[in-house]
Amino acid sequence: MTLKYLLPLVLALLFKTAAPAGFQQVTCGSVLKIANVDSSDRLHSHDVKYGSGSGQQTVTGVPHADDVNSYWLVKGAYGVDTNYQRGASVQCGSVIRLQHVQTRKFLHSHRFKSPLSGNQEVSAFGGDDSSDSGDNWEVECSSSQAQYWQRDENVRLKHVDTNAYLHITGHKYGRPISGQKEVSGISTKSSSNLWRAMEGVYLDSEKVA
Repeated sequence: MTLKYLLPLVLALLFKTAAPAGFQQVTCGSVLKIANVDSSDRLHSHDVKYGSGSGQQTVTGVPHADDVNSYWLVKGAYGVDTNYQRGASVQCGSVIRLQHVQTRKFLHSHRFKSPLSGNQEVSAFGGDDSSDSGDNWEVECSSSQAQYWQRDENVRLKHVDTNAYLHITGHKYGRPISGQKEVSGISTKSSSNLWRAMEGVYLDSEKVA
């Protein structure tokens, strides 16, 4: 991993406190962990492939807050002119991508079935030079009054191509990822597809040149 991506991770491990003034919103270019509100599991990935479905890299939920494989980089959408610059606050209703920091693959979904529940598969796919519309997720804020994705507010992430919500099930995998929970996509809203921004390095748009 290059210094460009290593530095945010080091800082994130050092600063796990509440959001200071000016850093209450999730911004493009931030490196963060996302926790499921129901289970408190962090959205996670690593270089382990599904044994069925697409065969792409697995995306799971893990209970440990200190796992480096749970960091995601917030980026603008693929093929959509959002004018999102580094440090720009993420607006409710906007479309973003989440890039897994360790493997450089994007949070992705498609019509394959997830292996445990039979819901829609969620994977990590592509890379720095490879992305498509299957990597696009709409930020749906839980408060109708909210303008931006606030760190202390719940959001849903809705897959743009399929309208499925990022969801965590109670199903657990066996080896080689024993105990990790299945992450999938479903079409209905529930408390199990509410997420909240957690540990990370958040860029302040007012201080980014």
